[in-house]
Amino acid sequence: MTTTTTKGIEGLLIETHNWGKSVAFWKGLGYEIEFETDHHSGRLRHPAGGPWLFIAERPASQALRLVPGLSVEDTASFEPPTAGGVKRPFTREHWGVLQMLLSDPDGREISIEAPLPGEKGEKGA
Repeated sequence: MTTTTTKGIEGLLIETHNWGKSVAFWKGLGYEIEFETDHHSGRLRHPAGGPWLFIAERPASQALRLVPGLSVEDTASFEPPTAGGVKRPFTREHWGVLQMLLSDPDGREISIEAPLPGEKGEKGA
């Protein structure tokens, strides 16, 4: 079996304690809201391209994370790097993808997403 590599970083999950201030900051850098949820989160894109940003508000008591999001074409041929670890195997998520969570050698979380079986195309957090 051939191991599939990722398509690189497609997006970043950026957790915040203040959705409004964070969005204003990124809009000041040229990003535009692509969509917003009804629970203080949403995806932004820059008109010049590059990775999307998914900003999600978290309670003040919660430590904030920044999680790079990479993608693969299919889960069957993806083999995680041995230098890190698998925190969670591919699991179906409510935004219509299968997601695996890896940890790099320093313990940072990395998201790997794949289309649901029978679907092709880009999905994002």
